[in-house]
Amino acid sequence: MPIYNKLVRDFIPEIIEGKGKKCIFKQLSKQELLQEMKKKFIEEAYEVNEAKNREEMKEELGDLLELIHRALIVYDISLEELEESRSAKAEKSGGFSKGIYLVEVQDE
Repeated sequence: MPIYNKLVRDFIPEIIEGKGKKCIFKQLSKQELLQEMKKKFIEEAYEVNEAKNREEMKEELGDLLELIHRALIVYDISLEELEESRSAKAEKSGGFSKGIYLVEVQDE
């Protein structure tokens, strides 16, 4: 029996049971959820890195976006606040539209 010990989407237990299998799961406390969401962000980022085509990328980015939406709720951050933060950082440091890849910084 595989052991997962990870945050999964809400319907996963029903999907597993619908296939005639049994699963053990628990409802996380808010503090546990915050910790597990951070781990899930890393997992999903790795999956984005492994995406081989547009469809896989779309699916993996969708997973990240779902996590972002949930994190906003859990951390009590509005979408507007997030956009303000993103915009302020872009104003200060720029975005990623130019594709700049920093190789080295030399001390003089």
